[in-house]
Order: sequence, then structure tokens, then C-alpha cells
Amino acid sequence: MKSLSLSGRKLRVVDIVVLAIFMSLLLILSRFTVGVRIWRLSFGFIVMAIASSLYGPWWSASIAAMADVIGTLTSGSVYFPGFTLSAILGAMIYGYFFYGKKVTVKRVVIAQLLIMIFVNTILNTYWLTILYKTPFLAALPIRIIKEVVITPIQMAIIYFVLNSNTLKNIQNRLSR
Repeated sequence: MKSLSLSGRKLRVVDIVVLAIFMSLLLILSRFTVGVRIWRLSFGFIVMAIASSLYGPWWSASIAAMADVIGTLTSGSVYFPGFTLSAILGAMIYGYFFYGKKVTVKRVVIAQLLIMIFVNTILNTYWLTILYKTPFLAALPIRIIKEVVITPIQMAIIYFVLNSNTLKNIQNRLSR
């Protein structure tokens, strides 16, 4: 049986199916957002953190990119490659901190702070200012407030989900 390989990790058929399920979940959860264009909350970060912890930065970045492109095209929105880059970077940060490593509070905090500062606050705000022709410094305070409120909640959710017995059971079954 042939297997795919990306950065040394070979995928079996079951892995490809699981990644496809993660991508589907990411597409579904990304559609359910709360807020307005500058201040949106989605639960796709949970799927991305799980996929990154199970399959590493490269495979999770691949599904993040595909989900972003497919999600944008199916929603009828205008495709903007900056958000795809942000999705890839977020997945790679999660993968770097969680893949093959014990998920600790320190790892979760550092990973989420990197994503909060560089991906969500700086890059995504910049992409929004390009798309909607608003001044960066005008949008930044609103985005910072959003990230300060949301990030601790995301940290807690990620820590408890990645350390749950259910996820450990899934990981054990996938490693067989």
C-alpha cells in the first residue's frame, strides 16, 4: 500500500480520512462565526490545534490552506491569499508546539500568544485593512481588545481538549 509523505511523516489511508474529516470540521466551524468583520470569533482553532497535535505542522498547514481556499470559494466571498497565509502560520505554530510533545500550560500559552500577536493581531488586521481600505491604526485597538478577551478562553479550551482522555484514546488508535 502506498502512503503519502510530507516532512518524514507518512500517512496511511486512515490518516488521510482523518485529515479530511478535520478539514470538513474546520470548514463547518469556520462558517459559524460571531461578530462583525473586524471582530469575529470562530471555533476552528480547536480543530486546528487537534489536527496539529496529531499530524504536525506540515499536514495541519496543508488542511488549513485547503480549508481556507475551499471555504472562501464556497461562501461566495472574495478570495484573499493573506488569510490563507495566516491560516498556514497558525497551524504551523500549533504543530511546532504540540506535535509529539507533552501539552503543557507553558506550551499552550506561548503558542497562543504567538498566534494572537503575530497572526491575529498584526497580520489579520493588516489583511482586513487592505480589504476594507481602513487605516491600520484605526482597526488595531479594536482587534487588540478582541484578542485580549478571546485568547485566555482559547488557551483554556486548547489545554483541556488536548489533554483530554478522549483525545489521548484517539491518538492511541491512530498510532496503531
